[in-house]
Amino acid sequence: MSTTVDLTRPVKGEGFRGGLRRRLALTGWSVVYICLAVPAVVLLCALTAGLGVAVVGVGLLVLLVFVPLTAQLTNVHRRVSGRILGQRIESPYVRGHGGPRAALARWAGDPARWRDFAWTYVSVCIGWAMAWLGLGLALAVVWYAIFPFLFAITPDGTFDTDYGLFVLDTQAEAFLEWVLMLVAFGLWWGLEPLVVRWRALLDRVLLSPSRGALERRVAEVSQSRAETIDHSAAELRRIERDLHDGAQARLVALGMNLGLAEELIDKDPEAAGRLLAEARTVTTSALGDLRSVVRGIHPPVLADRGLAGAVQALALDMPLPVAVTIVLPGRPPAPVESAAYFATSELLANIGKHSGARRASIDVSHDGHVLKVVVEDDGAGGASPERGSGLAGVARRLSAFDGTMDLVSPAGGPTVVTLEIPCALSSPKTSPSSGTA
Repeated sequence: MSTTVDLTRPVKGEGFRGGLRRRLALTGWSVVYICLAVPAVVLLCALTAGLGVAVVGVGLLVLLVFVPLTAQLTNVHRRVSGRILGQRIESPYVRGHGGPRAALARWAGDPARWRDFAWTYVSVCIGWAMAWLGLGLALAVVWYAIFPFLFAITPDGTFDTDYGLFVLDTQAEAFLEWVLMLVAFGLWWGLEPLVVRWRALLDRVLLSPSRGALERRVAEVSQSRAETIDHSAAELRRIERDLHDGAQARLVALGMNLGLAEELIDKDPEAAGRLLAEARTVTTSALGDLRSVVRGIHPPVLADRGLAGAVQALALDMPLPVAVTIVLPGRPPAPVESAAYFATSELLANIGKHSGARRASIDVSHDGHVLKVVVEDDGAGGASPERGSGLAGVARRLSAFDGTMDLVSPAGGPTVVTLEIPCALSSPKTSPSSGTA
């Protein structure tokens, strides 16, 4: 959904018809806020009860269920309020993985989760009242507009109204309500954008990242950028070394063989023929070296078949059976696709070299916002990023895209590595694939 137009402010050159449509849309958003307050009430009661009995354990189970649900509801409010205000409201949560204990510990130390809890109170009390005010302004206009017709079709005395100075009790007098309709319309016209804007700002204030979170994010981005630059420089040195030690050396040898063959072609044709045959072999080897370097930069299978086909190709090269399940409704951006491919390749290489596993699995999916790759094996476990550069390199590669790597590898196995990269997909096509390589 687009977040480029602030619905609470007039557009340049907006006429009466445009302003009317915009206010009707804002009234519709008030109805949305009212409906969203219903699950907010449920979550408020559940979270309050869960925190109250957390010490006895039952409350922890309640929190494990309702804290994620609260995050889902607040994300909906972020999108709705961002759409109204014409700006994106970022999700401020500390990300991570692990079991229930790790999740509870992470939530307890995350200020955004506590602000979510406070938001449920504010949303149910102040926010719901503001939403009803936005809807009530429109309903007042409708009420006064249809009042004469209701007066005409209902039994006498049903809608008689005592205004103190006079009693409205005839059909002719009923049309005087249209004066109040004009007053109500004026109030709706002037106050509707203001009320809905305040309601959206309430969400933005409570649900946006705090200053501390933004500062931490800037620090993480700076560190990630520095690590990415270092990694790119190391990759360039590796490519230069591979070209120098491989293809370049073979091409030099090829040139020498061709030079000798040129000198011997008249004196000793047989020796010249042997040199040319050797040169042909050197050419094949040099071509293989160049292809190896190209695969290290961007594998052709990734460009041709996308992430799904490239991951399946990796699985087929493994010396153990690898179950592959891929459900991607489209293709990620090329840089994200490349990062996910090389990260998966590194994880599979670690499985083949160190785990002693008998089987492994790869699960690739996308939930509409995040590309998720889960690589699991039944090996010895005990993997750790501190024990080598491979896993640390995977985490560094993903951090450049605001991605994360979560590793669960107890001694004795199994090892589960979860990669997550926020991204959008480029195509609505669905390409499910599963099998065992």
